[in-house]
Amino acid sequence: MGKKRVMVPAKELDLLTVKYEKETIQAPHLTGSILKLFVRIIEIPIIGSLIISFMKKENNMVEMLQNTEIPEKPMFKPEFPPQEAEPSVVIVDEEGKPTDRVESALKCLPHYDPASCWSGDTLPSFRYWKIRDFAYAYRSKLVTPSKIAEQIITLVEGCKYHKAPTPLLISFDAEDISKQATASTQRFKEGNPLSIFIVPLICLSFCLSDINLVKLEHSG
Repeated sequence: MGKKRVMVPAKELDLLTVKYEKETIQAPHLTGSILKLFVRIIEIPIIGSLIISFMKKENNMVEMLQNTEIPEKPMFKPEFPPQEAEPSVVIVDEEGKPTDRVESALKCLPHYDPASCWSGDTLPSFRYWKIRDFAYAYRSKLVTPSKIAEQIITLVEGCKYHKAPTPLLISFDAEDISKQATASTQRFKEGNPLSIFIVPLICLSFCLSDINLVKLEHSG
């Protein structure tokens, strides 16, 4: 057992006076087929462990790791000094009920005015449709998930017939999307949607509306 090396506590350490000391590492420089052979030797149960132990001792790794006493306790999580609460930030209890967490999250959203985007039988000439727009349209029966699914399927599959095929999505299953949209349409008719903002085809609607390819239309 070597002599213990006691390190200076971090609180008492003057960083301006500390200098980085380069350690001389004694290890073979291997490349190519010699490196592959060395790796195979290292993987041998008994011989490999002896070689690694020898290299650790030659580079004083045992002294560094086993014979070094660090006064601070091990830090399993990064610790930060207490900070003042930021304005307009609501902390949601991770252990709370889902309904309470959703209610807290809803209070953080800006006011949604349907009149700004839904005026009579006409739609604005240009608008990036968001999740709340789809949720409002479904609940108000202005459009159904099945109708949106038909438009998305037609749009995505139409890209296959371009002279240079330009697939919009990596994975696309039209039959699965139709099934999900039909089930979602039925849930909205019965007044039992999955959640307040979890609407069907949410990923597709967001993806495609962000490039202004999906347009909501009044049903009927």
